[in-house]
Amino acid sequence: MSRVWLITGCSSGFGRMLVEELLPRGECVAATARKVSQIEGLGPAGGERLLCAPLDVTRGAQIRSAVGLTLEKFGRIDVLVNNAGYGYFSLQEDGDIDEIRRMFETNVFGLIRLTQAVLPAMRQAGSGVVVNLSSVAGRVAFPRSGFYNASKFAVEALSEALYYEVAPLGIRTVIVEPGSFATDFVPRSAVREEKMNDPASPYARLNEGWNRKMSQVLVKGQDPAQVVEGIITAVNSDQPFQRLPVGQDAKMLIGLREGRPDREFIAAMHERFGLGAGP
Repeated sequence: MSRVWLITGCSSGFGRMLVEELLPRGECVAATARKVSQIEGLGPAGGERLLCAPLDVTRGAQIRSAVGLTLEKFGRIDVLVNNAGYGYFSLQEDGDIDEIRRMFETNVFGLIRLTQAVLPAMRQAGSGVVVNLSSVAGRVAFPRSGFYNASKFAVEALSEALYYEVAPLGIRTVIVEPGSFATDFVPRSAVREEKMNDPASPYARLNEGWNRKMSQVLVKGQDPAQVVEGIITAVNSDQPFQRLPVGQDAKMLIGLREGRPDREFIAAMHERFGLGAGP
């Protein structure tokens, strides 16, 4: 029997690719996006197995509507994929509090609201999978990424706690931790504080070095199909809790972090990439 997936952020990137992969496999999908016109083109591939619904995860009424439409059409929700995300990148000294708050409304509070809206149906069914899109940035912090890191660290904590709460009820939890992938996340869903490019900034010299160093840390050109296939494989598994690093850079950085005291990890990041001031 095909499963019912409710997926956020389907206008582009991982969300859209996941919908396009699931429909030919016979799955039922509620694909959502802030602008439903951007996903209506998915229709012919899914026919009656596809529902396209508008959903801005910062709006409670739209969350309730999308969940209600999905249950009305398909009768259940087997898999929730919290994929919608937004990035704001800035030095912490220069961060715009309104931009930071906007990002948390999407990455953290939107995820919370949607999970709360879906859990009752999964709990009543005694089964379900909640898939939360985190990032390598949810495990390892980087300069100029602290606010984004904080939102993804929050996703990690929420997901781990969720596992303890809902695993006894038959609901599984998956955290996906992609590295740098060739999607349109940066041009479409990321904002960089203008002060980062200010040659008069007291951080200008550091910024130049960070640009160079981060290009060594994050791998370019990785195929986002790895993330999509990883999500499907994880959902097909029967493991009650999974963390899924995806990509050469994510596996390397998370592997470097795991099992090391902070001092050793910070020393390793300085030695390998010249980040920080050393031990």
